[in-house]
Amino acid sequence: MRIARIAHPDGVAFVAVEGAGDDLTAAEIADQHPFGPHTFTGRRWPLADVRLLAPMLPPKIVCVGRNYADHAAEMGGEAPASPVIFMKPSTAVIGPSAAIRLPADSARVDFEGELALVWGPRPMRDVPAARAKDYLLGYTIANDVTARDQQKADGQYTRAKGHDTFCPLGPWIETELDPADLAVRTDLDGERKQDGRTAQMIHDVGTLVEFISRVMTLLPGDVILTGTPAGVGPIRAGQTVSVTIEGIGTLTNSVANR
Repeated sequence: MRIARIAHPDGVAFVAVEGAGDDLTAAEIADQHPFGPHTFTGRRWPLADVRLLAPMLPPKIVCVGRNYADHAAEMGGEAPASPVIFMKPSTAVIGPSAAIRLPADSARVDFEGELALVWGPRPMRDVPAARAKDYLLGYTIANDVTARDQQKADGQYTRAKGHDTFCPLGPWIETELDPADLAVRTDLDGERKQDGRTAQMIHDVGTLVEFISRVMTLLPGDVILTGTPAGVGPIRAGQTVSVTIEGIGTLTNSVANR
């Protein structure tokens, strides 16, 4: 099932996205949350007639750095033996088609296309890797936008990764997906910049969930960004960046000055 969050003429709702290609329909979920089992109100809209929002407003966003060896190399470092984690604030989240806003005090802002995990309805900690997928609601697409010059200047990630609009999510959550070997591609103004596969991740989904849940309790709707393949690069105002993940879809955002 594809679960989205939309703005429709009467407000905001979680919906199931049905259909294929350009013939997509949003069926309103009766509950005020995306966790099943689902009941439906009977209201439906053509997806083209509503606005897709970020599919989740997460309590927290946990990110994984240098989880692809080729990206670690392009950043001038070695692949880490254990996951390197950091966090983004929930205020960084935007949805599909919303603008990434470039801060005036950064001279270089980069895109980073990533597979994102969405935690399910049960707060959990100390989750074994083998059971991680049992507790996930599903998978979506993220762009871990980064002020690269600030990252280098600070020696840590909070400012560089935490600006408003620096965590596009969407277009929806795919609940039925095997994340082991999916194509992850990023296009900038239609030009392919990243072309990797989740099979290249140093630490797979189960390992990441086990590691993170030993540190902190994972809450319903928490989002985990799993790292980016090689090919990250700068974005400028007026450009459009699209991240496509096999089996999910495409997340597209414009770029503008703040």
